[in-house]
Formats: sequence, C-alpha cells, structure tokens
Amino acid sequence: MKLKLDLHDIYNKGSDIDRALREIMDEAVAKKATLVEIIPGKGSGQLKKRVLRFLEQKDVKQLYHRVEKDSKNFGRLFVHFRWK
Repeated sequence: MKLKLDLHDIYNKGSDIDRALREIMDEAVAKKATLVEIIPGKGSGQLKKRVLRFLEQKDVKQLYHRVEKDSKNFGRLFVHFRWK
C-alpha cells in the first residue's frame, strides 16, 4: 500500500505542515503501508528541508525504515516502511 501527501496547498503554514506529516505517518503505521510519497515541491528547497528535519526526529525516525530522495524529481521524497 502506498500513501501520498502533497504539501503544495499548505507550504506556508508551519503548524499545518507538521500536523499533515504526523497524520500521514500515523496513517502509514495504522494501515501498515510500505511507502509514503511526500511532495514538498521544488521551490527553494526550504519545505523539503523542513520535511527531512521532521523525519529525523527520534520518535518519527523509529517508525520507518529509510527515506529516499527521488533522483528524477527534486520535489519528491519516499519514506519506506518495513513490516514484520
């Protein structure tokens, strides 16, 4: 199962960004999704950095297996999960 989060609509609303990221991670855990696609967009790269900082938080990092930056699209990240 793959989930998708597009941050284009809330790119300038800090608390909404954090809430959306938290919700998609919680949904991925609840549904045992194998992949979450997060689209911060290309822009200046600040939103992508914010997403990566969120994913590096200790409590969040323990939820997923790895993060992959899309080599063909700078404005997209993949968060991979491994379930046993």
